[in-house]
Amino acid sequence: MNYKWKYTPPSAEEKAAAKALAGELGIHPILGKFLIDRCITTAAEAKKFFRPQLSDLHDPFLMNDMREAVNAVNKAIGKKERILVFGDYDVDGCTAVTVVYKFLSEYCSNIDYYIPDRYDEGYGVSKRCIDYACETGVKLMIVLDCGIKAVKEVAYARSLGIDVIICDHHVPDEELPDAIAILNPKRKDSTYPYAHLSGCGVGFKLMQAFAQNNGIEFNKLLPLLDLCAVSIASDIVPIMGENRILAYHGLRRLNSNPSTGLEAIIEICGLADKEITMNDIVFKLGPRLNASGRMQNGKEAVALLVERKHEKAVEMANRINLYNEARKDLDKQMTEEANKIVDSLDNLTDLRSLVVYNSSWHKGVIGIVASRLTEIYYRPAVVLTLSDNLATGSARSVAGFDIYKAIESCRDLLDNFGGHTYAAGMSMKPEIVPEFKRRFEEYVEQHISDEQTEASLDISAVIDFKDITRKFQNDLKKFNPFGPGNPKPLFCTHRVYDYGTSKVVGRDQEHIKLELVDNKSNNIVNGIAFGQSSQARYIKTKRSFDICYTIEENTHRHGELQLQIEDIRPTEEQT
Repeated sequence: MNYKWKYTPPSAEEKAAAKALAGELGIHPILGKFLIDRCITTAAEAKKFFRPQLSDLHDPFLMNDMREAVNAVNKAIGKKERILVFGDYDVDGCTAVTVVYKFLSEYCSNIDYYIPDRYDEGYGVSKRCIDYACETGVKLMIVLDCGIKAVKEVAYARSLGIDVIICDHHVPDEELPDAIAILNPKRKDSTYPYAHLSGCGVGFKLMQAFAQNNGIEFNKLLPLLDLCAVSIASDIVPIMGENRILAYHGLRRLNSNPSTGLEAIIEICGLADKEITMNDIVFKLGPRLNASGRMQNGKEAVALLVERKHEKAVEMANRINLYNEARKDLDKQMTEEANKIVDSLDNLTDLRSLVVYNSSWHKGVIGIVASRLTEIYYRPAVVLTLSDNLATGSARSVAGFDIYKAIESCRDLLDNFGGHTYAAGMSMKPEIVPEFKRRFEEYVEQHISDEQTEASLDISAVIDFKDITRKFQNDLKKFNPFGPGNPKPLFCTHRVYDYGTSKVVGRDQEHIKLELVDNKSNNIVNGIAFGQSSQARYIKTKRSFDICYTIEENTHRHGELQLQIEDIRPTEEQT
């Protein structure tokens, strides 16, 4: 991969501010600059950032309609009415349903949950689900991680005497459903201080409000925090503000006392003796929970997450792991087929977006394939398949480009759509696909910058090896958990040399294990460069080169510091 390295040196004013803040905190000025980059400018703010407190969670009653939502829950429980907890089939939806169902089950026995079938029912609230609710005597539906556009469906539910609470975080339309309460921090009239909660986060706020209103100790909510962390990581929402508090404490819970279902997944992933990070959730826990909804039914993921018996949970986790293995095979096959379609396009070099359609593709995997295409071609991608006589698709974006707005610009062509800045879904009549492709490309071409379609690395700071100390790493760890809005810092060091002991490793000799020095100190620094064995010959010439990397701890070697090298290039004056 030929990356463009992007780095903006700090101004004199930024350096001075960073140095002053770092001095107050007793940390390296580079780390002071990272705080300022995150809009943290005082020592008090920094301390709150480094040690997020659950007491700093916002009052849930600041959210529009929260009072009405809690009253509806209280009324249903008081009258012993049946409650149905409904949610989307992805990780965010399943964790949201688990949070609300688990907590309310302690105070209400007449409660059930429902995850729609991706293939039979599709996304969101359906007539079939409402009919099920009516047939089973449900009087209150709590809809999680979807529903903000379910105007007709909510009206139908109300006509059957079913009250509906919507807990969503997707962008609303002008017309809101006639629900008894709509909890969504992205409402245009929102009074809530933080807009970027996950769907599970909104569900947690409802439970926080319910607890507060009923004199239930906050401690009773703590077992739900690991689920919040899983949703925040999996749904790729910003890890700042309230999300940072929930993710921080959720990770602590995940590592110390996870729920039985999550513990089983952790064991299946081989993470039982490792400190679990947000990356582990994104790449290991999340995909397995998602596989249930992709390959079978998301209800199995919720069944696992609410399970209390360890043996039973392990059995369920093993089954879900098999779904994930099948998903990986399908994902690989479909990605290869999509690549062939893209590579055959005559005008590929001119296109700023990709729209591919195959009526036989598996609906549950198209979102992953769209992500793969954005990673390979650095363009917004839409992948479509045929489902219920509609071309149904998933869209994924590149850094800084709002895919939701691009889809919204084509709304007159669509039967349905919804989503976020970086991920969206839509459906349309198959004959509309060519026109959608044209219109979507037109919008992207007008609104995307050249930089957004380049393979690039955003360098956070240029440092020397002498800066990489144990204290520096310990202070850097305080920035955890990393994710959108709080990216893991990427460092650059110029003019480094092979110590003479670097070597190619790996089953196919595809990686380089490095021992490096620079000319500013006597420090020998270890590194690993995955998939970059093509650089080994140059490294061995004893000429200097520049590296771009993150600083990690080698868990196999007592936490020894190790650079994970993202890119290597010859020092410029030597090229």
